[in-house]
Amino acid sequence: MANIKSSEKDIRRTKRRNAANSQNRSRLRTQAKKVLKAIKDKDQNAATALYVEYTSLLDKAAKTNLIHFKNADRKKSRMAIRLNAVSATA
Repeated sequence: MANIKSSEKDIRRTKRRNAANSQNRSRLRTQAKKVLKAIKDKDQNAATALYVEYTSLLDKAAKTNLIHFKNADRKKSRMAIRLNAVSATA
């Protein structure tokens, strides 16, 4: 247990940040799964709409340093490749 007031405050602050970061990371993973499911079902319109949301979430996560910006770019690129493969076969 912390003995210094500032350390106690740091602990509280860390808990709040950890909860927010966990929620945002979970939201990213859920959105990725939704896009992949739409791609698997070959529903191009739904997949495109979900992809737009997914890229927005990734950009926000990168902007707030939740994930590295190159990680976000890589995820967007790989998802776009999958999405384009579905549109090419359709």
